[in-house]
Amino acid sequence: MSKRNKTVREAALDVIEAVEKNQSYSNLLLHSVIEKNELPGKDIGLLTELTYGTIQRKMTLDFYLAPFIKGKLDDWVRQLLRLSLYQLVYLDRIPDRAVFYEAVEIAKKRGHKGISGLVNGVLRSVQRKGLPTLDSIKDPVERVAIETSHPYWLVKRWSEQFGLEKTKEMCETNLIAPHQTARVNTTRISREELLQQLADSGNEVQESLIVPEAVQSLRGNLAKTDAYRNGLCTIQDESSMLVSYALKLEKGMKVLDACAAPGGKTTHIAEKLSGTGEVHALDLHKHKVKLIDENASRLGLSNVHTAALDSRKAGEKFEKGSFDRILVDAPCSGLGVLRRKPDIKYAKKEADLLSLQKIQLDILSAVAPLLKKGGLLVYSTCTVDRNENEGTVSAFLNDHPDFEFHALDQLPETVRPFIDGNQMQIFPQDFGGDGFYISCFLKKD
Repeated sequence: MSKRNKTVREAALDVIEAVEKNQSYSNLLLHSVIEKNELPGKDIGLLTELTYGTIQRKMTLDFYLAPFIKGKLDDWVRQLLRLSLYQLVYLDRIPDRAVFYEAVEIAKKRGHKGISGLVNGVLRSVQRKGLPTLDSIKDPVERVAIETSHPYWLVKRWSEQFGLEKTKEMCETNLIAPHQTARVNTTRISREELLQQLADSGNEVQESLIVPEAVQSLRGNLAKTDAYRNGLCTIQDESSMLVSYALKLEKGMKVLDACAAPGGKTTHIAEKLSGTGEVHALDLHKHKVKLIDENASRLGLSNVHTAALDSRKAGEKFEKGSFDRILVDAPCSGLGVLRRKPDIKYAKKEADLLSLQKIQLDILSAVAPLLKKGGLLVYSTCTVDRNENEGTVSAFLNDHPDFEFHALDQLPETVRPFIDGNQMQIFPQDFGGDGFYISCFLKKD
């Protein structure tokens, strides 16, 4: 893709098409397009907005377009109409005439005169007649699904688990782009010093109100700063940072991170140990283990040890009772990170969630013997689903009578309201972090 002959909207259309056609991950594809085209900052912002926004609101856009489309359309034409309508409906700083012009030009370039006429005609009709109303949808679950562009099965499932009102709040929050947050490498710098350094380099940042060693970016990409390159911080969501608190770490401990890539939690654990003890980080894939190594190296952490290994075979590498703490941040459906990866909600099927629970339980059962008596095992996921979370935990405790719940009593005061008994389900709307689940178990003496 050449930056000389691709406009921002053409680049956005290419990404949206690839996500739809190849089930590609939007965040990875977008990053690749930005790097390849060496786009300037203002274009990166628009490209990101157009790509994520169109994917996020796909079902709503299709509902709006339906009365104006007759017959079958080529996939790219439908994507172009979605992309154009997204701008007309949701972006007030782009003039309608610019949207029409770009859409018609792309249609001419990629199709023929008939296609460009069709695209122009549909968009003009929408402008003239206005959008159909969502009030025509009588089923309240379906209305939330269409209004917030979440699959019907997912809205129904969440409504049954958490109630329709909470589900609607969550779906609406999922449409809002999250703030970027970073974790201060407290082995190298204080939060106050990092905030000052970032501000001096032109970033608009503030303290996190949730996690004591976190900062929030209001403007600027922290991953592009000298502070990041020099190992003074790590990009990580605030919800994810809470996991290390649940482990109740003490200096000198030996810790296993069973599903570790790309290393955010691994390196947080290592930082909390202040260079003491050992953190053994496992991941199934060598290229992902390399990411953990790179992160640990960048941060100057020498107490991280990695291995490419299926954590279900961890017993072949480590002796029984050899760890003080074990973290299982399990493979999950990822329904808590839909703001960052909007394509997930369309790719997932309800059956996928059932198959994941077996993997989660297999990993927990495989690493349980490796924990010392009196040690703690933390189970976490970046999803919002009772079966994957509470269901998996309940099944694990039923099968392992030598384990019992342990209180989440080391977490920051700010998140105590979200703890229910010995488990915590964070919703995206709670404080703007990812949807996340954390529970902790004690291995009985």
